[in-house]
Amino acid sequence: MAKAPVQRMSKLMAKTLRDDPADAEVLSHKLLVRAGYVRRTAAGLWSWLPLGKKVLGNIERIVREEMDAIGAQEVQLPALLPREPYEATGRWQEYGPELFRLQDRKGGDYLLGPTHEEIFTLLVKDQASSYKDLPVILYQIQNKYRDEARPRAGILRGREFLMKDSYSFDVADEGLAESYALHRAAYQRIFERLGLDYRICAATAGAMGGSKSEEFLAPAEAGEDTFADCPNCDYAANTEAITFALTPVDATDAPAAEDIPTPDTPTIETLAASLGVEASATLKNLLVKVDGEIVAVGVPGDREVDLDKVEAHFAPATVELVTAEDFVGRPDLVRGYVGPQGLGDKVKYIADPRVAPGTAWITGANKADTHARNVVAGRDFEVDTYVDVVVVREGDPCPKCGTGLKLDRAIEIGHIFQLGRKYADALKLDVLGQNGKPARVTMGSYGIGVSRAVAALAEQHADDKGLVWSREVAPADVHVVAAGKALQTELALDVSDKLAAAGVRVLVDDRAGVSPGVKFTDAELIGVPQILVAGRRSAEGVVELKDRRTGEREEVTVEEALTRLTS
Repeated sequence: MAKAPVQRMSKLMAKTLRDDPADAEVLSHKLLVRAGYVRRTAAGLWSWLPLGKKVLGNIERIVREEMDAIGAQEVQLPALLPREPYEATGRWQEYGPELFRLQDRKGGDYLLGPTHEEIFTLLVKDQASSYKDLPVILYQIQNKYRDEARPRAGILRGREFLMKDSYSFDVADEGLAESYALHRAAYQRIFERLGLDYRICAATAGAMGGSKSEEFLAPAEAGEDTFADCPNCDYAANTEAITFALTPVDATDAPAAEDIPTPDTPTIETLAASLGVEASATLKNLLVKVDGEIVAVGVPGDREVDLDKVEAHFAPATVELVTAEDFVGRPDLVRGYVGPQGLGDKVKYIADPRVAPGTAWITGANKADTHARNVVAGRDFEVDTYVDVVVVREGDPCPKCGTGLKLDRAIEIGHIFQLGRKYADALKLDVLGQNGKPARVTMGSYGIGVSRAVAALAEQHADDKGLVWSREVAPADVHVVAAGKALQTELALDVSDKLAAAGVRVLVDDRAGVSPGVKFTDAELIGVPQILVAGRRSAEGVVELKDRRTGEREEVTVEEALTRLTS
């Protein structure tokens, strides 16, 4: 077995901190900085110190092993990319302000790659000419760039981050489904090897496009995604992707709509209080502008509109809330008293499936200080399009079995897409098919946040003393601590050399002038899975072994310690 390196803390370019960074909001940010894994360079930009780079490298290794196992081939594409391919697919505009755009000295437009669908498509277009060249899966592990408006939470949401992105190319849709399944299974193996608790959730495709999309989410309080998990069945989905069935109601006997005076009730709360009804009996109509055109969004009065879902529905159009100025010159729109009846062709009306045909509502009458009751969907007004646009709440029925959903926060650690032919159509990626005619290629796109996985692990695997790494990702297998005296340091270094000769990765705290208490505190903060202490019984050839994950400790002979740690 090859000798493993011994990393001496007396030589290590990293300093541990006793206190949390002033700007730290989440656990992973606090611990990764305090334990000497990363340092902030600028807002959303992080430098990886030696211990952090080792953890990052271990995650990369696991990702590579599992990607190679499904036949994927690693390549390296540039991060600085030309504008033209992204212009062809529309994403130069669709990405909006998150895209880092720049010009060279000749005025040519470029971007820093957020993902590489276009460039991989062009690579395969250059290299593949026949169906015999496919299927193929290509991947890279590379820094990506997104101009986050508010980079926060340490490495969880940065402007530069390390990502594994892979792309599959198939001639037939059946081949795409197989490539997608291969990635899905590989991701499960990767996250299980990393020791991450995760959920596979239905998701929206967003600017990526495509017919099917799933996220791999790691439950954590610091997560920026909210997902719904059914306690009764296997249903799980990002709340942005949850859809509910449209269930029409028989309104044959519903009374006619009638206007009722409701002065000083411009909000759902004031209306419900005035009439003595539940907010759920009212119909809320939110006005937005879609590329400048006013659209009304209808939801039950007790629900909030999820603007992210509205934006996703109209993407890549720009969606904004209306302002007071938008009501000027529009007598058909009475602020605070808008109702769907009578909007006609002037304003498009979209509604949540809960506003199903036959349901009756109290809503605005399009007259000042007036509402209307017994306004029935499908009788008194028509819905142009039904879209799930409400903010999902705890206890909403599971779309699969009807049980009340449980909501949790999570970190997105992976995302897989069946892209179909969106990019192949835009960039004209064809190969010669089996019938001798050109065949349009179908694609999949698959990402893993490698640097984000470090933060997710820190969020899920830590205690009140510090980080707790699994052996597969830890920066070392054993953290050897010399309590301080010369004999203890000599024994610690000797044990470290013997462990390294057996292939064990060792971090040894041989720092002079540092108290044993500080060394013990640092060992627990750094989080290597096994801690070996050369302490008070070193002269007897006895050391202490501690399991960082369980907290169990015992005194053993040096020989027994070596046997255990090398077995």
